[in-house]
Amino acid sequence: MEARLAHPIFKPYRKWLAKLSEPLAASVADLTALADEAGIRVASGAPLRFVVPSSECKAYGAYERRVFESGRVETRPGSLHDLFNALAWLAFPRTKARLNALHTREIPREQGRRGRLRDLLTLVDEGGAIVRSSNAELRRLVHDMNWRALFWQERDRLGDFQIQVVGHAVLERALAPWPGIVCKVVFVDGDGDPDELASQALEDLPLDAAPRTFPVLPIFGYPGWDDRTAEARFYDDEKYFRRARWRRPGIAAARRMGAESRPGSRCGNAEESPGSAEQDAG
Repeated sequence: MEARLAHPIFKPYRKWLAKLSEPLAASVADLTALADEAGIRVASGAPLRFVVPSSECKAYGAYERRVFESGRVETRPGSLHDLFNALAWLAFPRTKARLNALHTREIPREQGRRGRLRDLLTLVDEGGAIVRSSNAELRRLVHDMNWRALFWQERDRLGDFQIQVVGHAVLERALAPWPGIVCKVVFVDGDGDPDELASQALEDLPLDAAPRTFPVLPIFGYPGWDDRTAEARFYDDEKYFRRARWRRPGIAAARRMGAESRPGSRCGNAEESPGSAEQDAG
């Protein structure tokens, strides 16, 4: 397997990567075969399938509705972004199915412009991380954005802080990790399957949920996820570990594009699975 896939971020995916002869060049047929083998279905009950996108222009919300109704996930050959989306479906099928079901529920209410709840769902889909932790103090440090305390002063307690990245844009970027990458955190607690627990946490979201409902986490500050995590001064670098809310350069540009031309859309006002430009927003 490629050295780039040895990073701990890919641990939840190794079961699936090991089944592929060329993990970073898997075909839609290879990926669908794995979904068949695992018996994965979307929330409507349709079996999960990965298909080459059609060239026709799609109506607003058609991507999510088609996934929900038919189980067909459009996957561009040669696209690492789409490959990691498929791998996320394989590794976290309940979470991905819940995200899709919630998108599909909300689309008819939106009158052609994506709302704040779906902004949050998109950010989780593109850049989400499931964090299992029963430690209220560690959770508070995340909400307070006190990264030095979390990753350095409390690192001996991070056995109770397990990160599993589900966001496919983050997985794609992790092939060449950069410590400034952040994830939206879905906290879960308990001994159950993190995928099932995260799915339930998403189902419990109120209708007025928005991007700031979930905190952010600079995941490459986790000890061992970057070579520099062995030094305390790494966590003092505010390029990567800021204490206050901030906006990154790509976010304003993504928002200016508006609902009629989201990153990832190739058909004017059509909406497809958003691109990596949105994964850090909120």
